[in-house]
Amino acid sequence: MTIASDEPQVASIAAPSAPPGPARRPSRLTRNRWGYAYVAPFFVLFACFSLYPFLYTAWISLHDVDLGDVDGAQWVGLANYGELLTSEFFWNAARNTLTIGVLSTVPQLAMALGLAHLLNYSLRGRTFFRVAMLLPYATSIAAATLVFGQLFGRDYGLINAGLEAVGFDRVDWEGGTWSSQLAISVIVIWRWTGYNALIYLAAMQAIPEDLYEAATLDGASRWKQFLHVTIPGLRPTILFTIVVSTIGAVQLFGEPLLFSGNGTTNGGSSNQYQTLGLLMYDQGWTNFHLGQAAATAWAMFLIILVVVGAWALLARRRARAER
Repeated sequence: MTIASDEPQVASIAAPSAPPGPARRPSRLTRNRWGYAYVAPFFVLFACFSLYPFLYTAWISLHDVDLGDVDGAQWVGLANYGELLTSEFFWNAARNTLTIGVLSTVPQLAMALGLAHLLNYSLRGRTFFRVAMLLPYATSIAAATLVFGQLFGRDYGLINAGLEAVGFDRVDWEGGTWSSQLAISVIVIWRWTGYNALIYLAAMQAIPEDLYEAATLDGASRWKQFLHVTIPGLRPTILFTIVVSTIGAVQLFGEPLLFSGNGTTNGGSSNQYQTLGLLMYDQGWTNFHLGQAAATAWAMFLIILVVVGAWALLARRRARAER
């Protein structure tokens, strides 16, 4: 039996809920937080050990700073750069750097290109030769330079002994200007030729085989294939090695420092092979003039910028002319 209630029943009507709004998209920083976390250590180390020294060196180059009293730096503006432009030691080091750079870079890259072309073919034991070419690069600069210093010795050097055996006079490799620069260039060539050869070899293997097959069907010899197929395909790589070799030549330091065997920074008795790197070290850590050393470092940086920019401009103009 149903008992009816005297109170009216009130039907509860639920209020319609508001339609859900668009979901709030997380910001790009939030979405990529793990990516930023992974790359953060690199940027922290770069800021501490690259960016800060770079900016601090620029600031020091505008001051007269003594190595023993860094806190007592005095503002001199561009005076350090003015002294560089009037310093015979700076221009002598710049000439030596240019000469050694040309004597080492041009033969080095030419030999590396030839070696890479030979190793690009199916030779017996080519894996061994590829590994052997990388051994000079893995050798310590100090060890290699000291060994070559003995080979180029005036009285007991093996190279002078060979020259005497064929009727030539002994050469004072360290005492002469051209002879010392040539000897240092030989050390650089020996150390970096194999490294650049492997870079060229990797780039050669990326050239399509169809181009060589078409050239063979047209009757082109290997030499013509090298000139008209390989070289055009290697132009970006050649430009890269030229730029890297130029940077290395401007910063050359270890080989001329250890060539004489005593670790002096004057580059010989008459500064005949003192490079910009040696001059910078001599100014800062031998003569204690940190301001001049910093100005020399920035001058080296500007030289690299000018040379690299010139090569990039030439490459861009050549690419536009070929279109």
